[in-house]
Amino acid sequence: MLHLTLRQLKVFESVARHLSYSRAAEELHLSQPAVSMQIKQLEENVSLPLFEQMGKRISLTEAGHELNHYSRAISQQLADMEVALDELKGMERGKLNISVVTTANYFAPHLLAKFCQRYSGVTVSLNVSNRETVLKQLADNVIDLAIMGQPPENQDIDSESFMENPLVVIAPPDHQLCSAQKIPVKRLAKEIFLVREPGSGTRSAMERFFASHKIKINKGMETDTTEAIKQAVQAGMGLGIMSQHTAELELETSRLKVLDVQGFPIIRYWHVVHRKNKRLSGVAQAFREFLLKEAELMFGSKGGG
Repeated sequence: MLHLTLRQLKVFESVARHLSYSRAAEELHLSQPAVSMQIKQLEENVSLPLFEQMGKRISLTEAGHELNHYSRAISQQLADMEVALDELKGMERGKLNISVVTTANYFAPHLLAKFCQRYSGVTVSLNVSNRETVLKQLADNVIDLAIMGQPPENQDIDSESFMENPLVVIAPPDHQLCSAQKIPVKRLAKEIFLVREPGSGTRSAMERFFASHKIKINKGMETDTTEAIKQAVQAGMGLGIMSQHTAELELETSRLKVLDVQGFPIIRYWHVVHRKNKRLSGVAQAFREFLLKEAELMFGSKGGG
């Protein structure tokens, strides 16, 4: 008879998801030796190796794949149980586990703050990551909801738009184009653009826009943060394209300017996303409804579809 503990399965599930002892330790707030010890005890309990080392990387053995299948099912059942118990407690003591893409972090905390004022007993866990990581968290079912730009098609998720996300061209205030009006898109071919990393929703939208106008842009620095792009644009290293929501402070203080370019702003939408068939807690449902009804009043107009 197997003598497994929920703690061992939780540690195993994290290591199996990350294929890394150190990342699992970070996620679970444990030391790496503690994680290794839990896995060793689990392997002794099942009398089979669960991971194999290949150089610096680890991978699941056949037994590891089998256990991972069941441990994920058990984790899901425990999560559903927690949701059911939270619903019995009511909205006063619920939990909300949410992830947002980095560009949404400029407005998401304000939305969460207003939501928490209304439901003072709610505990919120907010994770800010790039788009690829947020999609993986959805796939791994480790979050309730996510906020992102255009969600991917053909994935097992439900999404609904709740607010416009206008993309604008930003420049330092002394740039020669700041005083120009109705700048032709082709004029931008002479400029250097600072861009987000491949896979970024903003970068994808930018590349689609210029491709539709048959314009090849000159790419300068590439970075995985909007903050770095804003700083580099202020320093005169080039122009940037970003969500207007992410540059509000710099625009208000005239550290950056929005260029009047034909075809801009590119109107995209912010979406609230969750896994299909996921049982949302009362708190998660309430926050989703809150976004759909009130985000537009706080930051802008709601988009369709």
